[in-house]
Amino acid sequence: MVDETTAGTTGYVDGFILPVTPANRSAYLDMAQQAAGTFLKYGALRSSENWGEDVPEGKVTDFKRSVIAEGDENVVFSWVEWPDKATRDAGWEKVMADPDMQPPSEMPFDGQRMFWGGFKPVVDLK
Repeated sequence: MVDETTAGTTGYVDGFILPVTPANRSAYLDMAQQAAGTFLKYGALRSSENWGEDVPEGKVTDFKRSVIAEGDENVVFSWVEWPDKATRDAGWEKVMADPDMQPPSEMPFDGQRMFWGGFKPVVDLK
């Protein structure tokens, strides 16, 4: 069993899952590119956007069900890696206040079906 207090893991990760239609992919990627730059500007180490490619249907749950994907909507799995939670907390405050992070007039996805959370790594091998 790993003792989390001595495992040597560091950092902090924010994860996001959301539905995007193929028709909105380009608009979403433009928005994501801008957001990634803002995260990095305020202390993030990495920002990664990932378009679902091999997303199987499950018998009980799966990625598409998690966002109640409709029609041809695909699932985007993204994360932002931070050096630590303190940097993440301070960074998010600045990100949310940044005028470049105001939502566009026409969102390229349904934000009500997006979900996210912050995570402390407990196993991190490279």
